[in-house]
Amino acid sequence: VIYVGPYQMFIADACSGLNQVVALAAIGVLYVHVADYRPRWPSVLLLAAVQVTLVARDQIAVIHAAREGARAAAVSAAPAAAASAAARDAVRLDPLQVTTSAGGRVITTVRYRSITDVPLIGALLPDVTLSATATMRREPR
Repeated sequence: VIYVGPYQMFIADACSGLNQVVALAAIGVLYVHVADYRPRWPSVLLLAAVQVTLVARDQIAVIHAAREGARAAAVSAAPAAAASAAARDAVRLDPLQVTTSAGGRVITTVRYRSITDVPLIGALLPDVTLSATATMRREPR
């Protein structure tokens, strides 16, 4: 889930978010062509596209960290510590918030605050909180 102000964008898989970005970009190009729209600030639109790409990249990394954390926790005697270490080792995002609950299944949730720091756009958009959850069956010992 990507939170942008009061709005939520749900991304089911790592690739589906990128597919949505490509589809929305194609629709935008078609609209500009059909409407013969001449943007006054094309550089702002380009910077906004860069910011969206950076947030999508961070979301993919958060999903990867959650999966790696769940894999490590599923085979460990100390699932919380293993999940936290594996998630932090999997990606270069800092700080990650990793929570793990273990029973018959291990559920690992990773949260990260993606900073919107692209010039001009970063001042207009709030930081985005990204999260991903992965669940795996606990391996018997």
